[in-house]
Amino acid sequence: MERAIKLQVRKELDGKQQSNIIKLKGTLISKGYTEIIHISDQDDEFHINSFETKVEASHEVKEFIQDFIIKENLTNTISVLVK
Repeated sequence: MERAIKLQVRKELDGKQQSNIIKLKGTLISKGYTEIIHISDQDDEFHINSFETKVEASHEVKEFIQDFIIKENLTNTISVLVK
């Protein structure tokens, strides 16, 4: 069974933030956490990036994302939406 994970990503990003967001998404795919990430508009300020991952990997994925956010100083740029 798959579990959906949603990320809220700020639309207005500088070059470094954009690069880091692309790096995060590429790493999620290359680590095999997902195959595709869907992007939709939330409002004028944010996009929603969503993807499915295996239920047994969802906690690991969320930890990876949180660690990445802290390491790359993206706390005001991207966040995991909790269901």
